[in-house]
Amino acid sequence: MSSAEPTTERTEPDVRALPSPDDRAPHDRAPGGQAPHDQAPDSRAPRPDGRAPAPEAVSIQEPVPAPAPAAVPAPLPGLAESVRLLAASATTSTALVADALARIEATRTGLNAFRHLRAEAALAEAAEADRRLAAGERLPLLGVPVAVKDDTDVAGLPTHFGCDGERPPATADSEAVRRLRAAGAVIVGKTNSCELGQWPFTEGPAFGATRNPWNTDHTPGGSSGGSAAAVAAGLVPAALGSDGAGSVRIPAAWTHLVGIKPQRGRVSVHPHHDAFQGLTVNGPLARTVADAALLLDAAAGAHPGDLHRPPAVRASDAARRDPGRLRIALAWRPPLTLTGAGPDPEVRRAVAALAETLARLGHHVEEARPRYGLIGLSFVPRATTGIAEFAARHPEPALLDPRTRSALRTGTRLGGRVVRAARAREVRQHRRIGALFDTYDVLLTPTTAAPPPRIGTFDRLSAWRTDVTMAAACPYAWPWNVLGWPGISVPAGFTRSGLPVGAQLLGPSRSEERLIALAAQLEDDLRSYEHRPPGS
Repeated sequence: MSSAEPTTERTEPDVRALPSPDDRAPHDRAPGGQAPHDQAPDSRAPRPDGRAPAPEAVSIQEPVPAPAPAAVPAPLPGLAESVRLLAASATTSTALVADALARIEATRTGLNAFRHLRAEAALAEAAEADRRLAAGERLPLLGVPVAVKDDTDVAGLPTHFGCDGERPPATADSEAVRRLRAAGAVIVGKTNSCELGQWPFTEGPAFGATRNPWNTDHTPGGSSGGSAAAVAAGLVPAALGSDGAGSVRIPAAWTHLVGIKPQRGRVSVHPHHDAFQGLTVNGPLARTVADAALLLDAAAGAHPGDLHRPPAVRASDAARRDPGRLRIALAWRPPLTLTGAGPDPEVRRAVAALAETLARLGHHVEEARPRYGLIGLSFVPRATTGIAEFAARHPEPALLDPRTRSALRTGTRLGGRVVRAARAREVRQHRRIGALFDTYDVLLTPTTAAPPPRIGTFDRLSAWRTDVTMAAACPYAWPWNVLGWPGISVPAGFTRSGLPVGAQLLGPSRSEERLIALAAQLEDDLRSYEHRPPGS
């Protein structure tokens, strides 16, 4: 084994499927299940094995007092800060991983962000990372705990992708996970996703509801809602999600995070060669642009079998670069969805204020209308065919949500010639929508039309009503999946009730570096990362 990869052969992984919480339990704690503020958190000082001290012996002749509740560790530092602390020997990988596992467990009933944990295996890998760090080895993420979404294969863990039922453990890591491990990251577990990533909420009978750390009565979004909740609450420094119609950007907007949807092929989706008919890409969720860029650099790269292989970018370098003076088009009108959806007044207020900030920073900002055309006629066949392809692999189709089975039937009908024709339109769509970038450098839109809905908003809706409600709330993100081009959701502020909303920075093909530089400039000015959910 290369010295760039963590050693795990000597330790059997502790593969734990987390039980679903009872969603009827009262939420009388601080958001995220956080300990009260007057309860001191654990010290950040390094611990040799990452475990709590053994309790003192108690005489069996005397009544045994109830143990005091364990203090919840402080939120984990960000990705770049974790790397810095580890390199300076100011903490250990064992301490960071142990704290991540403790926070995940403490927030299980409050947030329910994780489907599976690798507790023993992650601690063993952390101990190995500490040995390597002590020997002077340095890698981009050596010893840093991260999480990945439960549509991503991690060897030894099942990939449920939000579905109920039993699945065999994956026999190998996906390419993105292999690259994260090669960069030294410690994968602590897999985060919740809605069923087959179809919806902008993370709820289901297989695992319950994942909740928003800013207000646990609301969804963190979807389908990468588990990854977003975990990062926003400080359970891990950053996490990998996937985005087939906004599934990184929507939860980023609704949890006050940075979410990058990279160019198609930037981060491999192997073992799938063309996930969801080319709509889905993997991308990072983090509290800062620098952290998201660092995770993107670590995960990026193609597998030999990948169809899409864009040239490399240097995302972390871009996050430190001045973007220059840019021409920015502000678009309020979403593509045609037949819902009449427009931005909620509070979303519009927040995005308009962000546009004013961009103008103050020296950019030319004006309203414009992208020529989306009937791009939905291409999206629907590709999305439903992708769902049908994934659903067909489920060993117990009767366990699938009725809405999934409806999409499976639609996708089966629209497969073959229809989906091939939909994909053939992409070149013309690139020309028509890309004409905007003859005049402008960046397109700015709301990430979503609405703030995060309440948990249960989509319960008991038919497939049609779910699609209509979803399209009205989230009409802005999905066209960039059809095009395969990059976009970033950045925090845009909060509603008057304290719910986060976001804005998208969208660009033409392979424009990640420009978008990252602009997002970093905005962040430097607005310092959005200073706002944290209650109790975190």
